[in-house]
Order: sequence, then C-alpha cells, then structure tokens
Amino acid sequence: MKMRLHWKLMFATTVPVIVVTIGIIWLAFDELAADYFMVLMDKYMVSPTETHRAFLAAVHRYLLWASLVALVLAFCLSYLLTRRVLRPLVQMSKASREIAAGNFSTRIDTPHADEIGELGSAFNRMIDSLEKLERLRKTMVADVAHELRTPLTNLRGYLEGLSDGIIPPDKATLEMVQQENLRLVSLVEELGQLAKADAALAYLNRQPVDLKRCLTEILSLYKLKFEEKHISLTTQLTGQPIVDADQDKLLQAIRNLVENCWKYTSEGGSVKISCSVSEHAVRAEFANSGPGIDEKDIPLIFERFFRADQSRSRDAGGAGIGLSIVKQLIEAHGGNVGADCNEGKTLIWFELPIKS
Repeated sequence: MKMRLHWKLMFATTVPVIVVTIGIIWLAFDELAADYFMVLMDKYMVSPTETHRAFLAAVHRYLLWASLVALVLAFCLSYLLTRRVLRPLVQMSKASREIAAGNFSTRIDTPHADEIGELGSAFNRMIDSLEKLERLRKTMVADVAHELRTPLTNLRGYLEGLSDGIIPPDKATLEMVQQENLRLVSLVEELGQLAKADAALAYLNRQPVDLKRCLTEILSLYKLKFEEKHISLTTQLTGQPIVDADQDKLLQAIRNLVENCWKYTSEGGSVKISCSVSEHAVRAEFANSGPGIDEKDIPLIFERFFRADQSRSRDAGGAGIGLSIVKQLIEAHGGNVGADCNEGKTLIWFELPIKS
C-alpha cells in the first residue's frame, strides 16, 4: 500500500511537470525557429528550408536527451523527498499494527512542524491516551477483583464454618455475615454510580440550580453525623451561585464530598465548606482537618480505586471510587475539580460555569 502511494506521488509530481515543460519548450523552439528563418530569408534572400530542418532536428534531439536526464533527476529527487515525507505515515502504519497487537510503547518520529508532523503528534497523543486507558482498565479489573475477594472470602469462611458447625449461628456471627454482605452491596452500588457518572454527559437534565441550596440540603442530612464525631462544621456561602446543571447529579457529587469530609476528619476535628461566585464561575470548597495527603498523591486522588493510604481499612476508606465519581460528574457539566493539602488540612474544590 505504501509503495503504491509512493509511486503515485512520484508520478504525480514529476511526469506531468516534465512533460508539460518539454512540450512548451518544444513548441517555443518550433515557433521561434520559424520566425527567425523567415527573417533570414527576407534579409539575405536565401532559402531556409534545409537549414531550418537541420536546426530543428538538432534542437529536438538535444531536447529529448535533456528530457531524459531531467526525468531521471526528477525521479531520484522525488523518490527521496516523497520517501522522507511519507516516513511518518509508514511509521503510523507499523504503529497501528503494534497497537492492534496490544503494544502501546511505539511512538512516531515527528521532527517537522508541517501537516504530516501535526498528524504524527496527534497520533502519538492518541497512543498515550489509549495506553492510559488500557492501564486504567487493567488496574480497574485488578482492583475490582481485589475489592470483591475479601468480603467474598470472609462470607465463604463464615458460611463454611456455620455449615460444619464450627461457628455458632448466634447473633454476632450473623451480624458479621450481614456486614460483609453490606460491603458487597455498597461496592456494587458505587460501581453502578461510577458507570452512570461515565455516561453523565449524555443524560444531563440541565436546569437552573442554586448551588447554595444544594449544599445546605446535603449538610442538613449529615448534621447528626458531624455532631456524633464532635466535628466543628463551618459554612461560608456567599452570593447567588446559580448554575446550569442536573440537580440530582450535582447533589450526588456534593454528597460524596461531604461524606469524605465526615469520614476522614478525626473526632473533634473541623470542617469548613464555602461557596463563592466569580465573574464566570462558581467555586465550592470542602476543607477538613486530618492526616492530610502527600503532595505526590494529590494528582491521583481522583483516580478510580486509589487510596492515599493503601493499608487503610475498607470500613474507613471505602473502595476509592467517591472522588472519581465527583470528577466525572463535575467535568460532565463543563467544570473542573482539584485538591490541595497544607498545614494538616485537605482542601477539595470544584468549579462550575456560572449561568448567564
């Protein structure tokens, strides 16, 4: 395929140009020679017929040889130039076969800033995205298997113990079995929420939503939970933050963030939730005291199944899906999320375009 394109480009760029050029020169000599010999015949009163024919024959002969040399040189130069131009396309063809085979390590050499170079750069970015998606897919499959393995193994152990009579079927045992079952149900529900968040962009029921009202609604649901842990809750909600959003999905994102604040704030700690309005965006911030997050982990906390502390129990840490759901939902609305950590406090924020 690439050789056919190579030869097509060579013929398209050399043969027509050479043929047209030689044809023009051929006709120009014929016309100029006729005019010139007409002048000689008038001036010197000689018959130019034989001389004219000899001159044209010589010119035509030299033109033919010059055409042959020009074609050879043109073919050589065209071959080298088109081969150089088509090199990224050849690399893309090889790279596409490597990608189809599951190898995402290959890249295209794009030293030039022309259209082919831009295509090569775009191809490299596509490979990077595919490699990241494949890595996330493998990680997600492994993490889901890991998350499911522990409660299923515990359930199996309890059921085998109950069946063999080793474990007494008392209330405490049944409560432990129920707890493991609730862990499985919670994980499945979170995975379902994540799938819905991935598809949120196509199913947004947008309408004017008061972000301050949404924050107040979720905080009222968690008021008792904060009081049980003696967490000091401070709110600073200013302005009229009206956004064009799907209220249910926005409430889900806020609920996940408030849940994080309650879950990861130690007893007697503090939480501050604020909302402010700028010229083009509404910003909500969720800050809580606690152990904090390492700076190297901040870019990763929105990844699926990520835990800053890998040894953290599932009761305290969940499956690591909550912030990923927040990121998907906020970005589906055209907003963005981020996190900061300093002086023992963790700050997670999101911004949404303001409704004009």
